[in-house]
Amino acid sequence: MHDEKTALDAAGFRFGLVAARFNGSIVERLIAGAREALLQNGVLEEHVELVRVPGAWEVPAALDALADTGRFDGLVALGAVIRGETPHFDYICNECAAGCARVTARTGLAVGFGVLTCDDAEQAAARAGGRAGNKGQEAAEAALEMAHLLRSWKS
Repeated sequence: MHDEKTALDAAGFRFGLVAARFNGSIVERLIAGAREALLQNGVLEEHVELVRVPGAWEVPAALDALADTGRFDGLVALGAVIRGETPHFDYICNECAAGCARVTARTGLAVGFGVLTCDDAEQAAARAGGRAGNKGQEAAEAALEMAHLLRSWKS
């Protein structure tokens, strides 16, 4: 059960998006959803920085580096990992998720997790603006809400 979304005014907030290039057609849709969510909530286009990395494995390192700049109120991890025939999928998914969580724990910065971990391309497409919504948008909204909450505790 989900509570209704809280309308948030994000004027003055800065966000970094870290997007994997692997499975690019899916990730582009996640980027579009994340960007749209931020802009609709008042984040200025020039306050959204997109960084591209090779794949999901590299996402946490880029998040960590962006967090250390002190320029951002929140970050959003975006990518798509699709299961193959080997255990590689499990290693990438587990370490990407754990790495993103470590960034939040280490820095106290809001990090939205929009990295899809799907069994096939159809599932990924459904979650990148298809019948299951856009997880990039949802990740950005979560990061925005957490950025507001974390900022309120510092005031």
